[in-house]
Amino acid sequence: MESFFQKYADRIIGSVSGLDRVVFRGTIRQLAHCEGLQSYLDVHGLLLKEFGRHAETVSSRVKDGVKAAVEAAGRPVRYLASPKQSKEDIAREIAERDGVSEGTIALLTCVEPCRSFVVYRSRSEKRIELRSVWRKCLFLYRYFIDPEVGFGHARIQSWFPFYVQVGLNGREWLGRQMDREGIGYCRRDNCFTHIDDVGRARELLKEQLRTDWPALLGRLHRELNPVHDEMFGSFRAPYYWSTYQSEWASDVMFRDAQSLAELYGRWIRHGISTFGSRDVLRFLGRKVPAHRTAHQKFTGEVVSDLKQRPEGVRLKHRVKGNSIKLYDKQGSVLRVETTINEPGDFKVYRPKEGDEGGPKEWRKMRQGIADLHRRCEVSNAANERYLEALAVVDEDTALGELLDDACKPVRKWGRRFRALRPWEAGDLELLQAIGRGEFAINGFRNAGLRRLLYETEPRTGREARRRSAATSRRLRLFRAHGLIRKVPRTHRYQLTRLGRSLASALRAAHEASTAKLMQMAA
Repeated sequence: MESFFQKYADRIIGSVSGLDRVVFRGTIRQLAHCEGLQSYLDVHGLLLKEFGRHAETVSSRVKDGVKAAVEAAGRPVRYLASPKQSKEDIAREIAERDGVSEGTIALLTCVEPCRSFVVYRSRSEKRIELRSVWRKCLFLYRYFIDPEVGFGHARIQSWFPFYVQVGLNGREWLGRQMDREGIGYCRRDNCFTHIDDVGRARELLKEQLRTDWPALLGRLHRELNPVHDEMFGSFRAPYYWSTYQSEWASDVMFRDAQSLAELYGRWIRHGISTFGSRDVLRFLGRKVPAHRTAHQKFTGEVVSDLKQRPEGVRLKHRVKGNSIKLYDKQGSVLRVETTINEPGDFKVYRPKEGDEGGPKEWRKMRQGIADLHRRCEVSNAANERYLEALAVVDEDTALGELLDDACKPVRKWGRRFRALRPWEAGDLELLQAIGRGEFAINGFRNAGLRRLLYETEPRTGREARRRSAATSRRLRLFRAHGLIRKVPRTHRYQLTRLGRSLASALRAAHEASTAKLMQMAA
């Protein structure tokens, strides 16, 4: 990302990166499955046929307790006939109308689909059993302005297993932090167009990640549902907190709207052509062989789309539940935003769950808040790489200058390496493969590149080893020329700044027509 800021330093006044919208989910794990709910019934001495009546009693207790807490604060309770109504817009309107600056804004209730349980009666087997099904129930949304985190909401499902959701916004939170420290800023909607002390603002955003999340979320849950303990009696029912959805936004503040407008159109064109539907898979760590639209085991949908919004054009690349967006906000702010809904596509260096003192390995990222810090690292890396890739737009360095050193032999690690031959099939194929953004977040490995470079699977083990050795030699050559670097303590590699510039320039030259090249040279 450094090259992006160096290139446009005269137009940029600062940048901040941190959590934007983040949604947490609270689950009583003992009640989230049929076996656990059966244990709950056993503890209370209830038969399956009594579950319905008992559930209605507990549900009424939840609804009455939540409503009583809101009414005691003198705030309104409002039922919404349709779940499609924007609850956030309604809550903000109420807060503005009533001049609410802190505390509960309102309780909004609505009937929505939910995952719950029913007692199923099987006539053929002449028995009854619990089943997990989709049904509908009343959800209760408490909107608030918290003295610590600002505007947000907490909702509870009013039927077993009583899922809780808490929605916060990192920019709202940052505003509260800067207010407490007396830092001046100009805020419009959900972004800052100017901050007096950008360095301190960055530190405050980092402080958010050091939050005691269970304590914060537990407090917001207790304020939502003060009758939690009496609902379950002697049955211990703590909430397990996970990150349901996270948005990490990198905002680049330009001096004025004109400074951004002159560049934004070029970035949009570059983004839609260079980071199209297939390339976004690579930015989000997915495998995309050159001869197929996606890896053969990938069953999700890849979409890139342009959307004209009232305030400008937004470019969004989506892979299953994860996405990267590029858009301008309030005229003078460029935002790159990574949204993660499915963290299992990424890796975290951790021990096996349940064995905290055990050996650490790169494992699938979990939704639990224990992996939230790594989720933020991954999101920030995606944003930085996206901005770094945008820095090559209208690159002033001539292609010949980039090729000068690469097309000469070099000595590295006590041996001589041949010159690169970027116009020949072998080197060009590899350079294009890694230059399209493959594994841009987690880096790429020998095995991943082989899937790109070879159209068929190896027929024998000997052929697989031969391909692996050939790819290793080519990677060593690229590394010697400074186009890639090895990620410490891993078998992964990443493009260097030189490698990204050369790959982008060669790709543009390869795809351009002769007429276009003559026009550019004129």
